Amino acid sequence: MKRANSPAIHPNNRRFAASVIDYLTIAAGTLIYALSVVVFTAPNNIAPGGMTGIATMLNYVFGIPIGTVIFVLNIPLFIWGAKENGMGFLAKTISGTAFLSVFIDVSTPFLPVYTGDTMLASIFGGILCGIGMGLVFYRGGSTGGTDIIAINLHKYFPFVSTGNIILITDVVILAMVYFVYGSIESVLYAAIAIFVSIKVIDTFSYGTSRGNGKLIFIITKCSEEISKEIMTHIDRGVTLLEGEGAYSGEKKRIVMCAVRPQQVYKIQNTVKIIDPNAFIIVTTAGSIKGKGFAQKDETKL
Repeated sequence: MKRANSPAIHPNNRRFAASVIDYLTIAAGTLIYALSVVVFTAPNNIAPGGMTGIATMLNYVFGIPIGTVIFVLNIPLFIWGAKENGMGFLAKTISGTAFLSVFIDVSTPFLPVYTGDTMLASIFGGILCGIGMGLVFYRGGSTGGTDIIAINLHKYFPFVSTGNIILITDVVILAMVYFVYGSIESVLYAAIAIFVSIKVIDTFSYGTSRGNGKLIFIITKCSEEISKEIMTHIDRGVTLLEGEGAYSGEKKRIVMCAVRPQQVYKIQNTVKIIDPNAFIIVTTAGSIKGKGFAQKDETKL
C-alpha cells in the first residue's frame, strides 16, 4: 500500500516551537548563571561585571536580595532600550532578566555555598557564569544591564565597539569593588571571574578562534525570500550561486552564507519555515576574514 504523506507543519507552529526552545534554553542558561552567583561569587565577596556585580555589592552593604536588585536596576534600562530599539528587542531580554532574578532569590536559601579557596570560587564562578550566559546569547537572549547600555551607546558612538563599552563599565564596577569591600584582593578575584566568564562566552560564540565559523549552503526554490530573511533578521550577508541538478537538469539558485556557530540554528529554523523541502549543508570554516569576523579593524576601538 502507498503510505499517505504526512501533513505539512504550519509555519506558525514551527515558529512557536522554535520560540519555546529559545525560552527554555534561556531559562536553563540563567539557572546556571544563578548557581555561579549563589554558590561561588556572592558568598566570597566576588562582584562579577554588569548589574549582577552592582547587585552583589548592594547585597553586601544593605542585605537586599541580589535577584530583586538586578531586576529593579534594569527597569529604567528596559524603558531606554524599548525607546531606542522597539519592544521586540526587549522580549527575550526582559525574560532573561526575570528568570535570573527569580532563580537567584529562590535558590539562595536552599543551595550550599562554597567558602573555601577564593581563587577556586572566582574561577568556577566565572566558568558557570560564562556557560550560562553563553546559552542565553546562543538563543538570542540577554540579561539586560550593560548589554542594553552598550547597544544603545553604540548607536551614538559607532566608532566604539559594544565590547569596549562593556569593558569600560566593568572597569568602573571593579573600581567600586575596592571601595565597597575595602580590599584589593576582592578586585583581583572579581577581575579573574570576569576574565574567565568572557573566555567561556567567546568559546560558545566563536569557538576556539575568533576567526572561525560555519559555512551554510541552502539549495531551495525560495532563495530570494530566504536571503531577505537572513539579511534582515539575522544580519548576515548572503551570496547567491547558480547551480544545476545533475540528474534533473533543473536550474537552481544556491544560498551561501558564512555565520557564527550560534547563528546556525536561527538560519535552519528560518529555512524550514519558508521552505521545508530545502536542502541544507552546514560545514565548519577553519578561518573567516572580513566584516563581522576576525579582521584588522576589530583590534581598534
